[in-house]
Amino acid sequence: MLSNLELMRVFVYNSIQKQEVLLSNAFLTAQTVYQSTQVIAKVEGVIASAELAYTPSIFVISATSSYWEALNEVLAEYSYILTGEIDRRGFYEYRYCQVPNGYKMHGTKSVFLWRAWWKYRKYALQIGIPLELLIRTRDAWYPIRDLTISDGLLYIKTLGNEIAVHADDLVTWLSKTQPNSYNMTQTAILQKDAK
Repeated sequence: MLSNLELMRVFVYNSIQKQEVLLSNAFLTAQTVYQSTQVIAKVEGVIASAELAYTPSIFVISATSSYWEALNEVLAEYSYILTGEIDRRGFYEYRYCQVPNGYKMHGTKSVFLWRAWWKYRKYALQIGIPLELLIRTRDAWYPIRDLTISDGLLYIKTLGNEIAVHADDLVTWLSKTQPNSYNMTQTAILQKDAK
């Protein structure tokens, strides 16, 4: 029997590939309905769906679902990010976002970014622009220069900007997957709009 996470991955993959899906386990069902696919939780009802008429597919996830965090991370594995506020039905919208080569996308609570920062903070202290961790803000990827915690908020310093988030807030960020040195030209490319 498929685990919840495996079922979610198949749902996302098939939706991206515009393929029908029909899977079930003790807690979730994924199925194709007309021009969309959806995941139904036995207790919560529809918790996610994908509109297949769009290329690439557009996903929506229930903001109150107990599966939201897991679905968010699965969508990040396929380069989908949260693109706006909760709609009138109580769903978040996710759209495809180009990820720069050599990076892996994460869509997690900010506390996970803090944990990753401790691994990469030595690079931030070196001369130049640290490119080990990037954060998505203002529709672009920015290198993280510093992270500090104060009064229950995480302050993320980027080039010319500071973002304040709570520990449970969702942030979209990238971590380097392969050790390479990038020059200033590549830094400028990363900061361009990734749409």
